[in-house]
Amino acid sequence: MQTSILNESGKVVIKLSGRFDFNTHREFRAAYEPFIADTVVRSVAVDFSGVDYLDSSALGMLLMLRDKLGGAGKDVALTGVRGNVKQVLDIANFGKLFQIS
Repeated sequence: MQTSILNESGKVVIKLSGRFDFNTHREFRAAYEPFIADTVVRSVAVDFSGVDYLDSSALGMLLMLRDKLGGAGKDVALTGVRGNVKQVLDIANFGKLFQIS
C-alpha cells in the first residue's frame, strides 16, 4: 500500500492505494498520527479510490483511527469506497460508525 496526504485548511485527506492489510499497519498509523494532536486539523478523510483489497486487520486499523481521532474531537470519513471494499465495509456495518461515500 502507498499513502499520500493532502492537508488543506484543516481538512486532511489520506489517499491509499493498493492492498490495505496487516502488512501496512505501520505505514497507515504513521500517516494519521501527526494529526491527532494538530489543533488546526478538524477532519480526516481516508480516500479508498485506489484500494483494491482490505482484510479484517484493516477494519481494526480503521477502528483505531476512529478512536484516536474521535477522542481528539476530529471528524473521520471514508471516501471513494467502491466494489469489494464497499462490500466488506457494508458487511461489517461500518456505515454506522463512519460517514462513507
